[in-house]
Amino acid sequence: MRGFCGWQNFDPASRAAIDVVANMAKEWGSAEIISANQSALKLPGSQVHGLHLYQGDGEFSAVSGLPWSDSDAFSAAVTEHGLAKACLLAYKQDGAAFLSGIKGHFSLVVSIEQQARLLLAVDRVGIDPIFYAQGDKGLAFASNLRYLRGCSELELCVDPQSVYHYLYFHVIPSPGSIYKGVHRLTPGSYLEVVDSKCHTERYWQVEYRHEDSDLDPGPLKSEFKNLLRVCVEKELDSATDVGCFLSGGTDSSTLAGVLNEVTKGKAQTYSIGFDQKGFDEMEYARLAARHFGTEHHEYYVTPDDIVNLVPEIGQAYGEPFGNSSVIPTYYCARMAQADGIKKLLGGDGGDELFGGNERYSTQVLFSYYSNLPEQLRVKLIEPLLHMVPFSEQIMPVRKLKRYIEQARIPMPDRLETYNHLNMLGQETILDRAFLDAIDQEGPITSLREVYGNARGHHLVNKMLALDLKFTLGDNDLPKVGRMCELAGVDVGYPFLQSPMIDFTAGLPADFKVKGLKIRHFFKEALRDYLPAEIIQKQKHGFGLPFGDWLVSHNALRSLAFDSLEGLKGRQIIRADFIDDLRDHKIREHPNYYGGMVWLLMILEQWFEENSVSM
Repeated sequence: MRGFCGWQNFDPASRAAIDVVANMAKEWGSAEIISANQSALKLPGSQVHGLHLYQGDGEFSAVSGLPWSDSDAFSAAVTEHGLAKACLLAYKQDGAAFLSGIKGHFSLVVSIEQQARLLLAVDRVGIDPIFYAQGDKGLAFASNLRYLRGCSELELCVDPQSVYHYLYFHVIPSPGSIYKGVHRLTPGSYLEVVDSKCHTERYWQVEYRHEDSDLDPGPLKSEFKNLLRVCVEKELDSATDVGCFLSGGTDSSTLAGVLNEVTKGKAQTYSIGFDQKGFDEMEYARLAARHFGTEHHEYYVTPDDIVNLVPEIGQAYGEPFGNSSVIPTYYCARMAQADGIKKLLGGDGGDELFGGNERYSTQVLFSYYSNLPEQLRVKLIEPLLHMVPFSEQIMPVRKLKRYIEQARIPMPDRLETYNHLNMLGQETILDRAFLDAIDQEGPITSLREVYGNARGHHLVNKMLALDLKFTLGDNDLPKVGRMCELAGVDVGYPFLQSPMIDFTAGLPADFKVKGLKIRHFFKEALRDYLPAEIIQKQKHGFGLPFGDWLVSHNALRSLAFDSLEGLKGRQIIRADFIDDLRDHKIREHPNYYGGMVWLLMILEQWFEENSVSM
């Protein structure tokens, strides 16, 4: 559901819902409004045909995506009535409990006037967002924050705590948003309004099984290979002209191969390169394309491409979004759209399901020490280390001390020791008045909550649960989804199909990270399928050489540093830190500090684009 906004009245006597939503998206021009008197939903006319819609007497339902269910009754209702009405009937019969049986990619809105009920829900991993805000007279909701800015019933103001979360995470994690009182549904959750009372709840959470089991990998490898084909085919339901992102990593290369098999022809694959040493991985994408025989397409991003796209990023997301990989993602999707591709498959989710990030093995290494008996650690090893004379000058001893210092930090706090704000010091970066206005423990508190509530006990699975929320749901999926939308292309994620998620949740933890080897099962299962060079390569992705280009490209430097100069007056970042960043740090360590410049530039660009202040 690429664009929608709606309103639910709290006053039964009010019939203003249509007028409210009409004002929320004036820029759409011609659009369709469906209503149930107390509630209304507005959809751009050009996108209505991509939705499942139903409107009856005082009720309506709108469903996006490709949801499905194992329930014979639900499937029969879809066949008889269509998907939108089937969801409405299921909600009437079972309430929000029916969501636990719905799988696949979807977002939905259901309104039942007679029961004074409204339901908003997103799928298990949160591919399509829904934002909402409660006002005095009702509830506003939308697929993008920019639509809520047009709601006359809301008074929106920037939340300093959300600005801090943005600086910490580089995005604003759900359930927050840049505005006070405006929330985003978290993955696998719903919001229900009954008699003007709002209630949110999570209907699904991944449950890790067989964590320490000694399972035979042989049959599981065969099951996995079959499942890959099933999940790709599900993404092709009703889709034509499908292509595939191809970075040359294990996930995208695998999908390119399976897509080539399923479509029984030359699959269209798309890659982005950078004419910058240490950043270009086009050779691996070309290798995969040759190996599987795909029809491959390439585009090399330039600094001018960044200058052209940056002003559109804030509009696309409706709030600051600091992942610089939006640039290559957009230009890759635009290239595909120009070729007539209607949908691209992305490999997102593979790392978070199969244990594919280097930090997983790093934390396993630290866990070796923390799992030692406490008496051995506290009474023997640590005192002995402190007794070694000149220990800072003895390399092995110094490294061991640093290792122990890190290992003693509990999880998930240990993951954040390399965060920019923690490495450089909050007081060094942030304005004193801003620091006094926010809770510095907010980010780590939210991380601890998700980590602690993971339905699994193994370190690896708890990290995977953390990344499913913060890395995937809050960062990677919005990155790819919004940029594909901006380019005019749909996107599908075969690894995030429910059968694949269920399958990986049942794999033993050491199938994912075995010793210090990441995504062990995945690589072993596909060792005879993928080129050896791709199996063995270090993970890279679509990293942007922003820092290097910032030093050498005048227009990009002007855009970035003019933005930072504007940010000085907002009492968020210390002016002396911005000056030092511009005059010294970026030239001394462009790759490291380039990320900080990007983060601050995007923040100021959003402030300017939306004409708002703190």
